[in-house]
Amino acid sequence: TDRQTDRQTDRQTDRQTDLIRLFQYVFGFAYARLGDIAIITRGIRVVKNQLKDEGKFPVYQNSLTPLGYYNKANRDANSTFVISAGAAGEIGFSKVPFWAADDCLCFDCNACLNSRYLFYLLQKQQALIFSRVRRAGVPRISRSVIENIVIELPTIKEQKRIVNILDRFDKLCNDILEGIPAEIESRQKQYEYFRDKLLRF
Repeated sequence: TDRQTDRQTDRQTDRQTDLIRLFQYVFGFAYARLGDIAIITRGIRVVKNQLKDEGKFPVYQNSLTPLGYYNKANRDANSTFVISAGAAGEIGFSKVPFWAADDCLCFDCNACLNSRYLFYLLQKQQALIFSRVRRAGVPRISRSVIENIVIELPTIKEQKRIVNILDRFDKLCNDILEGIPAEIESRQKQYEYFRDKLLRF
């Protein structure tokens, strides 16, 4: 029966993917509920005394600052996650494998959704997500809030193009070592362009 259930779930996922691709082909994009195109799972609890101050795999629990480091990872590199308690609603993206503890909601994206694109989409929805955090006691956000977010899905090719552009802007804005030289180079090119335009009679 477990195998039958798995097969039914796979068929439903395939139908959803086909339908999304049809909408993308006809309209250029599709709308989808996040819970329908990504499996959202809670991380696994680790005890503080199991962690080290330094190590290979950061552990994210209730903040975007690592709680410590662990000798194992339970999430792959280039994964988006949402903190569900403490700094509830904060959106993270890890470029390295990491351990997601039990206050992390993690996403396994289907073939229609790029994980980095999801990160930027959730950032765009940040105000809405924060507005749904329950503030009594320890701030918390439920998985159902995240599952019910409706997102816009262009084709995977277009998602990657958007990610490339936004990653470049992110680097310019947040990476001083890369940002300042790139900004200087950009301004130099602008200067040369307008200089040549102005001096063409």
